[in-house]
Amino acid sequence: MYTSFIVSDHHHHRLPATTSPPCSQGHTSSLNLPTLQGGSICLLCLSNLISSPSSPSLHVSYALSQLSLALSQPPFLRALLTFHPHFLVSPLVSCLAAVDDEAIAKQVVEIVVEMCKCGDESVYGEFVARVSDRVSNGSLAWSRRQVFMLHCLGVLLDHQKNNPCNNIKDKESLALNLVSGLQLPSEEIRGEILFVLYKILIIQNTFKDDNVTDAFITCGPKLLRLSLEALMKTESDDVRLNCIALLSVLAQRGFFDSAYGTDISSGDQYEDDNFMETNQLSDRSAMTRLFAEAIKAPLLSSDSQVQTATLNLTYLYLSRDDGSGKEVHVLVEENIADYVFEILRLSGCKDTLVNTCLQVLDLLSSADQVFKPRLAIGFSTLLPVLHYVADVPFHPVQPQTIKLILKCVSNCPGILSNSHVEEISLVLAGMLKKHIDGDTGMLPETFTLACSLLVALLKSPSCHEASTFALTLQDASRHAILNCLSIYGRHPSQFLHSLYLLKEAYAYGCERNTNTSYMELRNCILEVCKTHLLPWFLTAISDMEEDMVLGVLESFHAILLQDIDTKPKDFAYILLSSSWFSFSFGCLGLFPAERMKWRVHLMSSSLVDVLLGNDSGQPIRDAASHLPSDPIEMLYILGVKSSHNLDSLSCQSAILLILYTSSLYDDRLADDKLVLASLEQYILLNNIELLYGAAKSETIEILVNVYGLYRSLAKMSYQIPYSPEAERILFHLASEKDWDLLSSRIHFKSLKWLFQQEKMCKLLSTQILKLCRCSTSVANHILLHGKNSQSLDVLTLAELVASEDNFGATLLVYLLRELVEEGGQEDDIISTLNLIAEIIDTCPGASDQLCLHGIGIAIENLYYYSRNASFPNTYMNMLKLIFRIFSSVRSKSISEDESWLAVTMKLMDYLIATATADGWNHEGLMIIGILCLILHHSTNQALLGVSKSILLCSALVQIITKTIREACSKGPALTDHDEGTNVGASLIFLLLLNYFSFKSMHAVVPGNFYLLDLLDTNNVKEIYFISIPCHDLCRLIYFGSPPVKLVASYCLLELLTRISEEERTEPEKFNCNSCYLKSLIAVLEGMLHYSDIRVAMNCSLCLSIILGWQKQDISAQVFGRNNWCRFIIEELVMSLAVPCLASKTLPIHHKPAVHVAVALLKLQNIPQWMSSVFDDSSILGIVKNLSASNLSPEMVLLFRVLLTSGYLKADQVAVLNRLFQECRKRIYSQNSQDSKEEHTEKLNIASEGLGNVCEFLINLMSSQSPAGIRSQEVQVRNKDLLEEIELFSKDIMEEDVA
Repeated sequence: MYTSFIVSDHHHHRLPATTSPPCSQGHTSSLNLPTLQGGSICLLCLSNLISSPSSPSLHVSYALSQLSLALSQPPFLRALLTFHPHFLVSPLVSCLAAVDDEAIAKQVVEIVVEMCKCGDESVYGEFVARVSDRVSNGSLAWSRRQVFMLHCLGVLLDHQKNNPCNNIKDKESLALNLVSGLQLPSEEIRGEILFVLYKILIIQNTFKDDNVTDAFITCGPKLLRLSLEALMKTESDDVRLNCIALLSVLAQRGFFDSAYGTDISSGDQYEDDNFMETNQLSDRSAMTRLFAEAIKAPLLSSDSQVQTATLNLTYLYLSRDDGSGKEVHVLVEENIADYVFEILRLSGCKDTLVNTCLQVLDLLSSADQVFKPRLAIGFSTLLPVLHYVADVPFHPVQPQTIKLILKCVSNCPGILSNSHVEEISLVLAGMLKKHIDGDTGMLPETFTLACSLLVALLKSPSCHEASTFALTLQDASRHAILNCLSIYGRHPSQFLHSLYLLKEAYAYGCERNTNTSYMELRNCILEVCKTHLLPWFLTAISDMEEDMVLGVLESFHAILLQDIDTKPKDFAYILLSSSWFSFSFGCLGLFPAERMKWRVHLMSSSLVDVLLGNDSGQPIRDAASHLPSDPIEMLYILGVKSSHNLDSLSCQSAILLILYTSSLYDDRLADDKLVLASLEQYILLNNIELLYGAAKSETIEILVNVYGLYRSLAKMSYQIPYSPEAERILFHLASEKDWDLLSSRIHFKSLKWLFQQEKMCKLLSTQILKLCRCSTSVANHILLHGKNSQSLDVLTLAELVASEDNFGATLLVYLLRELVEEGGQEDDIISTLNLIAEIIDTCPGASDQLCLHGIGIAIENLYYYSRNASFPNTYMNMLKLIFRIFSSVRSKSISEDESWLAVTMKLMDYLIATATADGWNHEGLMIIGILCLILHHSTNQALLGVSKSILLCSALVQIITKTIREACSKGPALTDHDEGTNVGASLIFLLLLNYFSFKSMHAVVPGNFYLLDLLDTNNVKEIYFISIPCHDLCRLIYFGSPPVKLVASYCLLELLTRISEEERTEPEKFNCNSCYLKSLIAVLEGMLHYSDIRVAMNCSLCLSIILGWQKQDISAQVFGRNNWCRFIIEELVMSLAVPCLASKTLPIHHKPAVHVAVALLKLQNIPQWMSSVFDDSSILGIVKNLSASNLSPEMVLLFRVLLTSGYLKADQVAVLNRLFQECRKRIYSQNSQDSKEEHTEKLNIASEGLGNVCEFLINLMSSQSPAGIRSQEVQVRNKDLLEEIELFSKDIMEEDVA
């Protein structure tokens, strides 16, 4: 159809449905197409007009405009394309070829485009064929017509349909013509040619048209050269864009690479290879320099699109498969990197420019030497770019940015300032922090480069001057390792880089060990290793590759090698506590390579160095190459005879060291039975070498410690046999060699087994004496090395002495007796006494075992048979030890032998002599404290005979009586004598002795003491036992200092309690002067509001006791005209009933007055005013102010007595029952929460001074007092409260029954 139509242009066609009359020229009506305006266009007339060169331009322009208008009308366009689609093709092309007017050419092109767009492919193909023929025929020259024709061809190619190149007849001629046209001086025509070439190559690449490719291959080098020259010469950004687009396609199609080959192959085939290679290098260099010159101007263009396209072209050129480093070198020499850095600096962080710039710079950076100075200059430009790309997750040029900065930091470290280090590290740490979940933020390559850059920063000279760098590095290293642990299964390759950063960061933190930030960095890395890396490593070992395992081991090893503080030691202890030796041999089982074996044994030796010190791990390092990877094989080597074989000796020493170190942390490398058998075999086969050879004392210590552990395990299992001969040899070795138990670490089970062996007692006694001779600072240095790993120190020895299944207590007692009997040095005796005292302080239960094993006899011998006992230091240390023993020993553990009686008599003799001659000195008051404790134990049926000798010591009674009278005679001046004065201190201790005497006398000699005599001032009987009269106690309460008031009130309470017992048993003997009672009551009433609640409570209870003496008819004799008690009760009721006052008084201050009220309510004749004080409104106010949280046992007691006295009504009782029920629930809930908490109070007796001794005795006295004034511990108070509530409930039931 296409061919026949061309041939028969003027043949008759079928008329359209709507026909027009013929035109004025008489042309057929079928060619006359009507328009919507009512006119018509004759296609033949139009063709003749526009194709005739003689047609006026105005007429042609008008005709084309009318045609363009008609084409916009669908009926006309449809009629034209349906019946005459090709009629106007040739005239339009002819018109375009002949016209010089740009406006007319533009009209023609627009009509062509419209017809191609609306017509079928044949119309488009004919236009392409005719226009390409016009361009192909003849050489191009600079003319407007050829510009218009080239432009039209470019437009047609740009609006491609299928493959337009199929319509080009002579492709080779077209290609040659177009390439040759690039030499024309017109930028306009070059721009059109470049665009046409670009479109042809793009279309060819799209449709894989090899014919087009062949047409351009022959002129490829020329095309490249002319294109680059055009790019270099042009100043038009439009032309630049076309040229860059063409060059980009050529680069993608490999024209740059093929151009070199074509040029070379066209040379003389007989030239040698060297000359060919030289020409090729020269040709490449020239082309590269031409390329560099060509892109400089576009790189400086103000149009960002041109800059971006040029950068993309440069990237394509550099990233070619056939590209060489020489080309990169030339581009850098031609300053292209400087141009790119400048673009990057002025880019304003526009993403497109940033991406292309960094991609190009990354490729240029491969020319290290020539690029280095350029990179140093452009370094400051990269920092804001780093901030930008870091804020965008998965930014495509994050790796290139970090890589460039890394190269600059590595190659030009001097360019970094302190601020640069801080800035870069902060950005990298932020990136790693965002990447902590492993799912967002950066690519694996970015992570790797970030770690490498941080390492490079910490190795730069400026890093130590950056104040915040250590802190930033701390966060970065932590985030890096945590990230790798979270994504290890997906990106295991990152793990080694994070470990490298971790290791280098720790080494950096060790460079300045006194700096706080450096210490924090080290501590952070250790915490990451302990909390995250180590637990993960122990569980993930089976899924890891050998390189990863080695990386972790190297990191841990590097930490252990930095011996600057105790933190690495703590890390070593954590490793060992994680069964590290077993884990290490597990690694050797999974990875049996030699380098793994070497790393494992080196790290084991470092662990031993850290644990034991002094290069203790050297035997393992010496034997590392000979040690097997299997623990069973190690035991086999241990059990053979060395026979002076140095390798065997070295291996056996290392194996013993490994067994010893692992055993300290309960790390079992093999079955206990196998280990014990190997140890015994080693001892039996090598005993001569061990005894007479070159075996070191350290080897003997290790052997004893390890053997003791496995023998103790065999003893516990009852199934593991052992060799008595090997045990005998071992004990002999320990005694012959200089075995030092104090300097070695030993498992507690092993130590305990040694203390259970009677054959070792002599040797152990020597070791304990060494411990005694150590200075106080060393003796008190308790350092734990694991759950069961310890050295022989005070704590360990205390635990052994307190236990019943060893000779620990026996050895201490034996040592002290031996020193006394053999006349030991005073220093040894004092140090032994101090050690025993420290043991009791550390473990109070040890005093029980010491007493059971005769410590009293040893102390007696020291008093009676040693001249050292008279020395002041020895004597004072003896007193401190005795006090510690009696303050912590249980009464049932104290024997009734004569030793303690003899010691006590010696103490009292000294006390009486010094007190009579010089008054009460430090030693004398300490003896008083000891006598108090002896009397205290007598209440538990212990030391009864000793206590009796104390109570009935007339000389002591006389001294005490004299001292008390002198104190009482001071009157108001006594207030100034507190515990800091000699008078005050001696008075307090004598009052304490008096209190414990009151507590003891009925247990020691029941019924032989009549304390009523102490209440009668008219009684002239001489006091023959330790006691203080009631009136003297009242004076001390009234005039004494606060501590004196406190102890005196306890004494008075105890005295009145005992007198009440006598009054109940022998009422006929009870008779007391009412005036005396009035004075006594006046003192007690005055102390009810004393600031010390204990004193107030004691006085309140004393007053309650006196009110309970019914025979004396107290209410008639004493309270007949006394309004003080009424005032006290009214104040109590007001403080409890008024809300604002109740909130302050309810917790504790109401207790003394409550007891007085209870005592008054229990009288046979209750004062009449009580009913008006406890009326309904008052009781109701008190109840409203009570809650489950502020209820006390005293308040429940008060309500219980009010109930039995008939003061409570039924509704009030109901309210109280609900309150008590809530209180029960609260207490039970509180007990369930606190049930797991254990409160252990440790005795704290001062080694110097009497303050803590006095405090201890006062606390002991308080603990034996009535519930109301005992310790305010929550559990004690809750127990008393529940008991009172239960009694209240019982009273209610009794009332209901009645």
